[in-house]
Amino acid sequence: MARTDLTRERHRGSDDIAELHRLLDTQMVGHVGIQTDNGPLVIPTAIARFESQLLMHGSVASGWMRLAKKGNQVSVAVTQVDGIIVARSAFESSIRYHSAVIFGTPQLVADDRKLWALTVMTEKLIPGRTAEIRQPTEKEIAQTMVLSLPIEEWSLKISDGWPNDGPDDRASAVWAGVVLEGRRLRSILPAPDLNVVAEVPASVRALGEPAS
Repeated sequence: MARTDLTRERHRGSDDIAELHRLLDTQMVGHVGIQTDNGPLVIPTAIARFESQLLMHGSVASGWMRLAKKGNQVSVAVTQVDGIIVARSAFESSIRYHSAVIFGTPQLVADDRKLWALTVMTEKLIPGRTAEIRQPTEKEIAQTMVLSLPIEEWSLKISDGWPNDGPDDRASAVWAGVVLEGRRLRSILPAPDLNVVAEVPASVRALGEPAS
């Protein structure tokens, strides 16, 4: 059995690469799993997809990144919570979600490609922001490591159903349904030390609404 094969709820599996790309493009965080000398480690990190690569960055002192660049395999789990399935029993209550796991060996992004990769990641997090700010300094780039994971070996699982209550529960007067997760959750808070003449730039306004 391949490690991408689902062992439970196989009907929820999907091989739709476009749906995988959509998930990766809309989520900001992936959870990286890697084996260390002290046992397994799972750590969250920012992600950005470019074509068939998943980009991740961090400090050159990062323990897991130093392990990964030596050829150690990783898994990256990415999840989008779509809602809560509110059944007529706790047993049948669940979550609507899109969830992917990508397996592979990350490659170190070369120094001459590092600025490009960091620009891709910044634009994923805050579209349009790189045009509003200074370029990274050579020192900042030197302190940053970027890894690229090929999006080749992966699994995708989708839960988009309704409460799966049995006949006795369905006959009861208990409410059941789905509570959808909100998509827009951002309020804009200016930094306490913000210059009084600074206005909220277009890239930030596009992300949310100023807090009242």
